[in-house]
Amino acid sequence: MTDEDAVRVRLEVELDVEVLDLALLQSAALKRIDATEFAVDEGDDAEALKEQERNEVRSGGPGAALLALVDPFDLIPNGVGAEARGSVCGVLSDGRPGGGPDFDALFEVCTCGDEDSCDRCAGFQLTPPTANVLWSAAQVLADWGFDDVEANGDESVTSTKDWALFDEYPVITYGQDAVWRRQAARCFDDLAGDLERGEWPRPTCPGEEMAVHLMLKYAESMLEDGLWTEDGMRSESPVHDDDFDWVMAGEVFVQDTDILSLFDETLDGIDDPESELNQQIRMGDYRPSAWFVPFNNMPRRDGRRPFRR
Repeated sequence: MTDEDAVRVRLEVELDVEVLDLALLQSAALKRIDATEFAVDEGDDAEALKEQERNEVRSGGPGAALLALVDPFDLIPNGVGAEARGSVCGVLSDGRPGGGPDFDALFEVCTCGDEDSCDRCAGFQLTPPTANVLWSAAQVLADWGFDDVEANGDESVTSTKDWALFDEYPVITYGQDAVWRRQAARCFDDLAGDLERGEWPRPTCPGEEMAVHLMLKYAESMLEDGLWTEDGMRSESPVHDDDFDWVMAGEVFVQDTDILSLFDETLDGIDDPESELNQQIRMGDYRPSAWFVPFNNMPRRDGRRPFRR
């Protein structure tokens, strides 16, 4: 059979795993990492990458260890007339009821109420239920973004095709290609990753700024429409005044709201740092080509991080 005769088939496998000994599982995962030869780009340090993988296994739950052990390419035996060409492997539940991170542990709040002497109570606190619904919104929006890429590729949003996410973006982004959109979709995963580490989802570039605004908007609508209810909170934390305070969350997560001016059609050209209005408000470069350039005052994401698909 020639390459022209070959056909592509996508298999979907969901595997439920019962972890009987987490310590043994993590030990096996670390041994697998040690025995693996990591392919790296010129200038990269293979041992540093291995240590990063080891740290993920040590600090993560059973899901992190299983990902280090499971190789989807082993599902197809050799010599059967078929070869695995690509795979996506992720953890749907990491051993906690309902799946997802343990937000109670990650975002423990202070409830003393003494705003005069307690810095935490005097300011905004990201509570477990708020973090949970934001994380859930990020998962949905990322999926929609990658769905758009797979369904529409480089098509303009002005086409007659259906769009799940990118028709919610400013018009100046409508003509961007699939590569740009994959990076935009990954912004939601990057911010979800912040939440999984117990950190606030503070954007590091314009693309993540837009993602935060959309996460806040969709999280609020999920509650209003009953798509995300108290049954989905999986939280034992007490009710808190900061629960679901989307306005305050928007104020503390982002440095400013300049990017929202891109939705105003009367401000055409404000994204260009050479425009007079842009310079007046010191907005900076918000042209689509600059959306994934890190802000000067924020840390850079790891350029080797993967896309979910």
